[in-house]
Amino acid sequence: MVAVGSDHDPRRALGRIAETAASLTGARHAAVGLRDEDGDGPGGPVTHGPSPEAEPAAGDCLEVPIQVRGELFGTLYVAGKDGPEGFGDTDRHLVRVLATEAGIALSNARMHGAARQRRRWIDGAASVTTALLAGPEAGSSAKDALTVVAEKGRELAEAATGAVLLPHSGGGMEVVAISTVLPETVRAEAHRGRIPPQSPVVHQIHAGLAVFSDDFAGDPRSISPMSRHYGPTMLLPLRSNGRVLGALALCRIAGDRRFSHTERTLGTQFAAQAAVALVLADRHRDRERLAVFEDRDRIARDLHDLVIQRLFATGMLLETARRKAVLPEVRDGVGRAVDELDATIQEIRTAIIALQQGPSEAPPGLRTRVLREAAAATAALGTRPSVRFTGPVDTRVDDMGARELLAALGEALAKVTAAAAARPQPTRVEIAVDLTVPPPGGRPGIRLTVARPDDDAPPVVWERPLRGGPGA
Repeated sequence: MVAVGSDHDPRRALGRIAETAASLTGARHAAVGLRDEDGDGPGGPVTHGPSPEAEPAAGDCLEVPIQVRGELFGTLYVAGKDGPEGFGDTDRHLVRVLATEAGIALSNARMHGAARQRRRWIDGAASVTTALLAGPEAGSSAKDALTVVAEKGRELAEAATGAVLLPHSGGGMEVVAISTVLPETVRAEAHRGRIPPQSPVVHQIHAGLAVFSDDFAGDPRSISPMSRHYGPTMLLPLRSNGRVLGALALCRIAGDRRFSHTERTLGTQFAAQAAVALVLADRHRDRERLAVFEDRDRIARDLHDLVIQRLFATGMLLETARRKAVLPEVRDGVGRAVDELDATIQEIRTAIIALQQGPSEAPPGLRTRVLREAAAATAALGTRPSVRFTGPVDTRVDDMGARELLAALGEALAKVTAAAAARPQPTRVEIAVDLTVPPPGGRPGIRLTVARPDDDAPPVVWERPLRGGPGA
């Protein structure tokens, strides 16, 4: 009894009980049959000795239930005793005592197993929270945080696939992050498909209720094509402050053991903790993003209030010096310096507007796209083109006008870079986007000018009337 009670491995403990039962009663065969409806037990009967060839007579076998606190765990069975008298009262008493010990051993094993499981799930939830709140790495996104939840949930549940599903704009739910040991085709199929809005599973998740299934492929509640890959499945709502953010799907392959009551409880708790961690991580990213925007605003103010004013004051001094200069070459040199200062002030103002733009996820404005086109031509030209904007370019030019302007700019730069390929020295290019000069007809319009100051070639000019824009 001491040896059995100190062993936390349930199969080894039950094997000792079967061996002891056969030894004490003189039976040739003993077995512990387990009633394992919840999936928490060791699984399968534990036997000792050769199995009887035929069904033993009533007096040639004993079968005693294994119970703990009224719960039936299984039966302890002995058969094949030598001698004409068969099993007696003493044998029956010994088998009952061993059945009691078997129940205690199973109960202890379940408690130890449940404690290990809880500790593992708690540690896993803590690691997810730590990873999400540690701050996003360079280039990371909200999808990366969801992938962390899916991967850790799959590991803890010992599942084939873990996936995070979020509401789809067209109704239903879609997979936005997945971790799976199944082939890559399954991953690709999961990202292409979605659970339709009429699925009972979706209704249950939106109501904040978990969905458990022992065979998801054959479950009538599942009408998603993805379900054919899976057997035991848990769909757990990601819920925080009464709001369902999405769901965590933990799926085992068909034929695998089903999720026990303990695993279902721990999985539900993990999903709730993960939902809270996701909300906190999202707020953490918002705070960091706000700090970046505040820093950009400060830099923009400093550029405007300090740098531009100083450059403007320097330009005024140079302009005064140019008027007082006697030699023509001095006047021309100072004039070119003033022009360079004006161009520099325009570029700084463009940088200020870029700093004050929205988050990187937002579509870039026309200024940003023009600057990107200019930057792309830098390598071929040997020097970065100068870009000047006049007027509220981002707010007055509509999407179609922006596309037409960018097409004209790309065509002009292509011609300039083709001509620059035959020249050994860098080619200086000036780009101007102006909303203040009305085109022919007197209507408000936009004008693009691409000039090469070092050449005699005429500038490329494109213009068209404004049709209105985002801010018009």
